[in-house]
Amino acid sequence: MIGYLLLLLIVLAAVSYVLARRRSIALVEGREYELHSRPSYHGAFVAAWVGIPSILLVLVWLVLQGQVIDTLLLWSLPPGTTDGMDRGQVSLLLSEIKSVAQGNVFGEPSLVVQEAAERYNRWQGIARWAMVGVALSVALLGLIIASRRISPEFRARHGAERILSGLMIACSLIAILTTLGIVISLLIETLRFFDKVNPFEFFFGLNWEPQIPIREGQVTAGGAFGAIPVFAGTLLIAAIAMAVATPIGLYSAIYLTEYAHPKVRATIKPVLELLAGIPTVVYGFFAVLTVAPAMRQFGDTIGLPIAPNSALAAGAVMGIMIIPFISSLSDDAIAAVPRSMRDGSYAMGATKGETITKVLLPAALPGIMGGVLLAVSRAIGETMIVVMAAGIIASLTANPLEPVTTVTVQIVTLLIGDTEFDNPKTLAAFALGLVLFLATLALNVVALHIVRKYREQYE
Repeated sequence: MIGYLLLLLIVLAAVSYVLARRRSIALVEGREYELHSRPSYHGAFVAAWVGIPSILLVLVWLVLQGQVIDTLLLWSLPPGTTDGMDRGQVSLLLSEIKSVAQGNVFGEPSLVVQEAAERYNRWQGIARWAMVGVALSVALLGLIIASRRISPEFRARHGAERILSGLMIACSLIAILTTLGIVISLLIETLRFFDKVNPFEFFFGLNWEPQIPIREGQVTAGGAFGAIPVFAGTLLIAAIAMAVATPIGLYSAIYLTEYAHPKVRATIKPVLELLAGIPTVVYGFFAVLTVAPAMRQFGDTIGLPIAPNSALAAGAVMGIMIIPFISSLSDDAIAAVPRSMRDGSYAMGATKGETITKVLLPAALPGIMGGVLLAVSRAIGETMIVVMAAGIIASLTANPLEPVTTVTVQIVTLLIGDTEFDNPKTLAAFALGLVLFLATLALNVVALHIVRKYREQYE
């Protein structure tokens, strides 16, 4: 129903645009020069009043509906039902009620749960139809209010531009607030983690064994949170990936831009960019079923032991995956260098190779650094290939032939299964996430510094 409602609101906005445009033309009997603003601005103004408030209402309604119904559901339970329950047990009770309401019945639910499930379905239906009615009412109200303002003297262009500016400001605020929310949530949970674990142990410890008991009677290891092996594994795999992707991507960009025939370029560039569209799980299967066995067989041939899961296999396949990030952006950056710089280099007697290395690459360095930075971020944040080809065991080694793990893999490992957000094992994932965020931020700062330096030199 939600999809149909949003589609209906979009259709209403489009119809309002057409009607408002025709009305503005009809007011001046087809003499559009008598309008202060073009008819399209009148249509856009009315369409914005019809579509934006109603769609925003639907989105806010969807965000609050679940919480409101859950609260009403808990209030409607017989007295004493939730007495003595903690937050987790209440959440499980709500999940059971919703599961029964959806028809997923396991065992014999209690009478209280069955009655609550019936109320839940009934309230959900009422909430949906109420949302439809209110959204359509808001859309029609917006149509009436905006249509009354249409006149030859109305400054529709100014109104439409103000609405567009407000939308852009709102989108910017959403992006900023989302980033702040991520940082604050990571920081709060990280501080909770450091209340339980010594920061010195986390940043400088050499043993990563976060499997501690999280419920009574569970038998696990004592727990160790030295993250150096995790950081080292992340850097090792990312370095291998960049060692594969950077030369191949950069040289392919130079070839396609400076040497390849236009028909060859038109064929090879899309094929290279297809590598970015392949799902990472496919790369993971390729790494674990083809690359890793081939490396192990080659190692046996020359007497070099290679583990079944190795950093080399994961990093090599990851390097293939991120080639398009470097090649495509480098290609565009080199092609954007003014032709006059090439001609000037040739006029001074430089060869093609000297022109590429002394003129084109330095001038295109900002774009190339952008591609390399994007590739590094992609390599650091990759999970599936590492899980399948490198393993999940943290070991402190610089040998690419041995298994290692990365920050993202450990975050996934810590947050699956039987988890509670009040123990060091789970909170360690937030500490790793904060470190990963800061590392990515540092990469951006370094890249911006390099870009600014060379822009001042070549612009």
